[in-house]
Amino acid sequence: MPIWNQARELAAKTPDTRNRYVDFLRAVSILVVIIGHWLISAVYFLDGELAFAHLFSIQPPTRWLTWIFQVMPVFFIVGGYANAVSIERAQRKGLDYAGWLSGRLTRLMTPLIVLLVTWAILALVMHLSGADSELIQLVTRAALIPTWFLAIYIVTVLLAPSMFWFWRRLGFVSIGILTAIAVLMDILFFAFEVHWPAWSNYFWVWLAIHSLGFAWRDGRLGNAAQLLFCSAVALSLLCLLVFQGPYPSAMVGSPDMILSNTTPPKITLLALGLFQFGLLMVFEQPMRRALTGLRLWTATVLVNSMIMTIYLWHITLSMALIGLLYLADGTGMGFEPGSLEWWLTRPVWIALLGVLLVPMALLLSPLERMSRAGGTKDRPARRQVAGAMMLCLGIAFLARFGFGGIPLPGLDIGAFLLVIVGAGVSVRPL
Repeated sequence: MPIWNQARELAAKTPDTRNRYVDFLRAVSILVVIIGHWLISAVYFLDGELAFAHLFSIQPPTRWLTWIFQVMPVFFIVGGYANAVSIERAQRKGLDYAGWLSGRLTRLMTPLIVLLVTWAILALVMHLSGADSELIQLVTRAALIPTWFLAIYIVTVLLAPSMFWFWRRLGFVSIGILTAIAVLMDILFFAFEVHWPAWSNYFWVWLAIHSLGFAWRDGRLGNAAQLLFCSAVALSLLCLLVFQGPYPSAMVGSPDMILSNTTPPKITLLALGLFQFGLLMVFEQPMRRALTGLRLWTATVLVNSMIMTIYLWHITLSMALIGLLYLADGTGMGFEPGSLEWWLTRPVWIALLGVLLVPMALLLSPLERMSRAGGTKDRPARRQVAGAMMLCLGIAFLARFGFGGIPLPGLDIGAFLLVIVGAGVSVRPL
């Protein structure tokens, strides 16, 4: 397979100084998220129509699966490490903030814009075909679920050099300050029922988790026993918050959107991230030795070469398959979510989607890899930041409400225009 051979050539040229475990964790964390989304898909065929259910509502015990499948903290930690490396490289080259930021934004924005434009066109086609606005909103919200993460991560990238400076001067105190602010937001949320400040935890929680990557890069982690102790403390704290505190058990996708660990983020995500971090760091040296093997490292390189493509499009793919099965009289979709038959067919469902994802990734990922050679060095930092903030605001609205004019007519169009204009302001066409 040509793409495997290309990945193998790149893998063979990888310098020994590269921390391959970072790339491995990035690939694994995204694949776990994808499998988690496919696993809990609760769409089935009932009386000739598609029925929608929430697995966590049907089977509350399944909410504990999110303690395994909520691995976005791992991705942010990996992002912190990678951003620290790129910042250090930029400093050695004498590259300013604008030059550093240009490459990071281009890599993130290009695949994202393709997805959003595609779904804007599909939403328009559905509207012109007479589809109900609520159906359009339901479909597009589902397809755009992956984009919320990018809105937060792009803001994290904008702040990464400042947060790296913060870390270099205060060390773990900087993470403590971010954590303390997040705790204060939760106190306002639960003790005083003041909810609006809690939305700022999208910054404090994820920036604190992202800063753990700085600690990793600087090698300030302690030995295996200390890491396991910190991981155990974090897990104990998480259990205390859930079992004795007001926090829900689901770490993502809670059916109660008023009380969720993710919208807005709560300190439970911090505890989960610390637990995962300590545990994963214990295995760093053995895994780095394992990744010197060409086959495993080639697979890691291959997945990372199309990581944004498979992440952004995996739900769109599952929706396309559901649509095809619906047109085929619901073939294979007659099992009620949560039933024994439904669980037994999940491995087949996930394997089928995995096989179908390969050609989609091969088709779309060249754009992702091409975008890495792009740049916006001719654009000042303030323009890049302003454009990125416009894009993130548009993404936030679209991920929350989708297309379809709800809750306010024209909100979706305005949000989409924010995305397009923001991308045009911040990055140049490739």
